[in-house]
Amino acid sequence: MAIARFQDLCMDAGDPARLGAFWAAALGRTWEAQDDGDGLLTGPTPRHRIWINRVAEPKTVKHRVHFDIYARELADLEALGATILVPQHGTRTWTLMADPEGGEFDAFLRSEVPAERLHGLEVDCADAEAQARWWAGVYGVGVTEYDGWYALEGVPGMPILSMDFAAVPEPKTVKNRIHWDVTVASVSPLVEAGATVLREPGGDIRWHVLADPEGNEFCAFSE
Repeated sequence: MAIARFQDLCMDAGDPARLGAFWAAALGRTWEAQDDGDGLLTGPTPRHRIWINRVAEPKTVKHRVHFDIYARELADLEALGATILVPQHGTRTWTLMADPEGGEFDAFLRSEVPAERLHGLEVDCADAEAQARWWAGVYGVGVTEYDGWYALEGVPGMPILSMDFAAVPEPKTVKNRIHWDVTVASVSPLVEAGATVLREPGGDIRWHVLADPEGNEFCAFSE
């Protein structure tokens, strides 16, 4: 039984307008600037929304949460401001790239690009299976194992084919620059399941800021 529902995605940026324009073009979304300097990418439904929020701190480490996207040509992404970090080679079916602020993402080339170009959300983990099963319990879905990494597929309301969890040797050290929001009737079941409350609603926020068992930040909005 699900204890939370996916709501949307959020991304930190030094320059929201620049990063928003890149991701709008890369994903086929619309960039909407806000009066406060932040902005959002919009798509066909509210759950396709990606908030892009200005932060003071620069990117200093590899993204622990990153996007997997479809594209027709790497040159198209380079023309938008992306750079190639690790080319596709051997059995590797994707190219590791960086957006204009250095945020890593994986590009999968297709001769026919589907309407939804964001097909995966990948989370680096110390214990990928445990993390996958924790989030599967939150969303009320199953876990599929693929040669050492784990996927949640068909998460209700999530306009992404797969939420993937892969083991990495390095620990989490700083706040994630990409996170997701959920909707809940109460945060209590999340806390009882192992989430930690980082910040209560109040002041300039009306939502809870929490962390999952490996410290990945996420926001929970009350229904």
